[in-house]
Amino acid sequence: MKLEFLNPLKWKKSVLAILLTGFVIIWFAFVDSYSLKTRWDLSQRKVELKERTEQLNSVSVELMEKTDKMTKDKMILEKIAREEYGMRKPGETVYKIRRNK
Repeated sequence: MKLEFLNPLKWKKSVLAILLTGFVIIWFAFVDSYSLKTRWDLSQRKVELKERTEQLNSVSVELMEKTDKMTKDKMILEKIAREEYGMRKPGETVYKIRRNK
């Protein structure tokens, strides 16, 4: 008689309903591929990606403004060519000065 509680066929319907409900809740909360934990993690990742997208969009706008300035103002383009790439006009002599830091 002591082993009667191990037999699920002899349990009351309310106990079986509670166990089934508990199992379903645990399953959907933690185990399922669309569990609450997974959904929470994905929503946090979505927020992070939106912030990163906004940052990259602002950098993109800045770069577009720089390229517009370079195409419109030939002096800026010439300055970049001289300073960063060491280019010169025909007949010019370029002197590079090293600075000690």
